[in-house]
Amino acid sequence: MQTPAAEVDLDESLVERLIQAQHPDLADRTLTLVTNGWDNAIYRLGDDLCVRLPRRRVAVDLIVNEQRWLPRLAANVTTPIPVPVRTGAPELGYPWPWTITRWYEGTIAAALPVGQRHSIAKALGEFMSGWHRPAPDDAPRSPVRGIPLPRRDPGVRAGLVSGLVPDAGALGRVWDELVATPPWTDRSVWLHGDPHPANFLVGNDETLVVLDFGDLSAGDPATDLAAGWLVFDADARETFRWAANPDEHTWARARGWALALGIAFQLHSDDNPMMAAIAAHTLKEVSR
Repeated sequence: MQTPAAEVDLDESLVERLIQAQHPDLADRTLTLVTNGWDNAIYRLGDDLCVRLPRRRVAVDLIVNEQRWLPRLAANVTTPIPVPVRTGAPELGYPWPWTITRWYEGTIAAALPVGQRHSIAKALGEFMSGWHRPAPDDAPRSPVRGIPLPRRDPGVRAGLVSGLVPDAGALGRVWDELVATPPWTDRSVWLHGDPHPANFLVGNDETLVVLDFGDLSAGDPATDLAAGWLVFDADARETFRWAANPDEHTWARARGWALALGIAFQLHSDDNPMMAAIAAHTLKEVSR
């Protein structure tokens, strides 16, 4: 699946003018496009900041959620996260809110060999343990993340019969077992929501930074704990599990979430080699 087209005209000149209009003290900084992502464009601003602007309407509520909640939730963890340091409003023909956050140096885990991700296994488990605190009733909810695992069943089974998923028969048997795991019955907790290795940065000193809270929501922590299979191999997964300390059923559901996400990534990675590699790694680890 190709990256969706932008729904708004957005270029470096417009971003420069937005910064000049709303944050003039930052206007003398160098602005450089980093990426036009699925939902957002990201520009580096000077040495230590970056600008994140929705390029599709669907991302607007996600930016608003980050602006509202991340400053409050950052106190629950010691791991660096992209808390907004400035916010922007619609202006100059750009129709949506936008954010300025810190820029973090490092390499995303997805760009590293799996063996080089071991250094963040303990830190990521500790982050999950601190992040998964009870969420209030007005916390964001996702129709596809943090939900009871059986609600992912139609999509998983459609993927398994698509002809695009390797070893579909064996994975189907794994899914049959995992989807029957007892559900989460405690209060909904805060979720990162998108725990794949392109959203975890390994800093130059091997510290962890957690990126992209666009899927911030509340629900079953097993969604986030799928990172054990999305990011790591068996050895690092045990370190991650020890640090996160889930109960047995939650860990089993996390494996189910990893399988569901791995299939989804597999089905939507035809023009994205990095996502294809994440999918292949995840499905291999889940089948073990």
